Amino acid sequence: MINNVETLSNIPFIVMNGADWFLKKGLPKDGGTRIFGVSGMVKRPGIYELPLGTKLRTIIFDHAGGMKDGKQLKAVIPGGMSAPILTADEIDLPMDFDSLAGVGSMLGSAAVIVIDRETSILDVLSAVSKFYSHESCGQCTPCRIGTSWINKIVKRLARGEGEEDDIDAIIRLASNIKGKTLCPLGDAAALPILSICQKFRRELEGYLPHA
Repeated sequence: MINNVETLSNIPFIVMNGADWFLKKGLPKDGGTRIFGVSGMVKRPGIYELPLGTKLRTIIFDHAGGMKDGKQLKAVIPGGMSAPILTADEIDLPMDFDSLAGVGSMLGSAAVIVIDRETSILDVLSAVSKFYSHESCGQCTPCRIGTSWINKIVKRLARGEGEEDDIDAIIRLASNIKGKTLCPLGDAAALPILSICQKFRRELEGYLPHA
């Protein structure tokens, strides 16, 4: 049973025009188009159907009009909240499965979230940790306990009550979730949290009392 609307919408055109017609729109290994949902600090947020392999920079600065209000790019989540974050220096890559996997991220839902430099990375981490703590069904101990504790620690950081080893504690908890749950939600929580803490650790440490 196919329940993906994007897949269903492509079927009539593939039937009418043939598989080769569709495959030629993308890359040799990743044929066809993909619907990219661009949100965040861009001039033209929206839904863009583009060939697989379109550069992330092209999606942000050409199709979505570039950064809103003259802001500077800080980071991009390339495939929905479960995709590991990319820095501004990592956007010159094709948006296809292999290219994103090569830099430790993933295409996922192709929901591109653009983050500007004025946005606190702690706010981003707060949104991610709150979502996955709420969404955990509680069946697997690593996910149930891990996401809950990560969310508590992040809240403590946001209140200015962080402790010296909080960043390491978040990384340790997320690492103990990764690959240890029955369903993919555990990895979906761990991967973005780990990437945020590793790539933006210095900024997060700025929220510790001693900083």
